Amino acid sequence: MKLKHNKKRNTAFVYEVLIKEATSALLKNNAETRNKIVKIIKQHFNPASTLYKDLGCYRSLYENQNLERSVCEKIIKEAKIAQRLIDPQGLFREQSALIADINKEVSSGVFANFVPNYKTLASIAQLFSHKLNPKDTIILENHIIDDMMAISAQADKVETIDEIVVRKFIQKFNDKYDDELLMEQKELLSYYITSFTDNGLELKMFLNEEIARLKKELATAKEREEFQADSVMSEKADHIIEKLNSFNAAEISEDVLNTIIKTQQLVKEIYTDADSN
Repeated sequence: MKLKHNKKRNTAFVYEVLIKEATSALLKNNAETRNKIVKIIKQHFNPASTLYKDLGCYRSLYENQNLERSVCEKIIKEAKIAQRLIDPQGLFREQSALIADINKEVSSGVFANFVPNYKTLASIAQLFSHKLNPKDTIILENHIIDDMMAISAQADKVETIDEIVVRKFIQKFNDKYDDELLMEQKELLSYYITSFTDNGLELKMFLNEEIARLKKELATAKEREEFQADSVMSEKADHIIEKLNSFNAAEISEDVLNTIIKTQQLVKEIYTDADSN
């Protein structure tokens, strides 16, 4: 039995197309559209919303991969229970408000964005509809389990963004700085691109560790003989460390990103020059 699928009422699909649209706006330097989409995501998918709970049920099924069958079966069982506990009328109202905001603030064309795992999202929506007979339910569950048991085609952390999008964004920065980016710079940009998916949680975690590393490297560099003999170099290092400290309370912006990228390059050059000498 195949039920009619309304993709605008598929919470995960709408979330994914918003991420696509935000990434596209970022690549085109369209800050206005990007900010509107981020605002919509933060407003409608806040942790207290029904949409957020519904999205969590979807994500538990389509983001888990390379798992054992027994684990997949348990996850599906718990996801179905959690989804049943969601107020359907409340969910419908929040979906309607989300659709209205997308149409008004961005464009109805957002819903035409291509999502690679669309079929999986549609299957999960059918499973959550509770309108399937037992036979069709088991068949559908087995299809979803097969997907969950499969090894992800992408080994990196950027699971919801096409690799070509990441490459284009990195190329944008390569063109800006006229050099190939360092591995740590590419990692930073990848987290930045995907920060829309989790309100920047993983990006913030990465930045906490990376900023701490950069400050430690600069502090160590200050102890070197060439820094001790050059007060200007030492003062500049102090200024950079002070600026990095200020990022703890700052909104993550492209300016912050640029400063960290430049600092990563500076640290690399300091130690490369030292090693060559």
